[in-house]
Amino acid sequence: MTSDIRTERGRVELAPHACFACGELNEGGLRLVLHAAGDTCWTELVLDARFAGWEGIAHGGIVTTILDEVMAWSLVGLDAWGMTARLSVEFKRPVPVGQTIRGEGHLVERRKRLMWTTGRLLDAATGDVYAAAEGLYVAAPEDRRQALKERYRFRIVPEDETAAGEGGRMIPGTPGVGVR
Repeated sequence: MTSDIRTERGRVELAPHACFACGELNEGGLRLVLHAAGDTCWTELVLDARFAGWEGIAHGGIVTTILDEVMAWSLVGLDAWGMTARLSVEFKRPVPVGQTIRGEGHLVERRKRLMWTTGRLLDAATGDVYAAAEGLYVAAPEDRRQALKERYRFRIVPEDETAAGEGGRMIPGTPGVGVR
């Protein structure tokens, strides 16, 4: 692990966009609210029944999407924007829809443009692990990283700053990221 990890801690804020996982403009998406601290990213959410595979159980692709998202955003402490190169998920038990779950991603190693991560999806109340993952991400080249940061107006909002502070707002009734 490198020692050049930033220590900012807070909610990830992005300009409105249509990403299935974290975009507030995607009405059919997850609209994840992401939080970052150093080499870690996490989110908590309640999956709606529309994300079920079998009745009452989250579809494996949705579980994988959540894990991919928190692992990818765990790179933010290095000011890196990565693309998924490899992702492996171990499903340990069915993920219920309708109850609070927590996704966590952690950066574990970096070598030049390659970054290895781990992730878990947990029952937010008990800590029971539903799924665990490992991922390999390739950092975007500097010019692409800068363009992405500008396009999405990326910033970390301190946890104690309200969504209405500094000109931001939240869409009422939706678990989306803050917008400007």
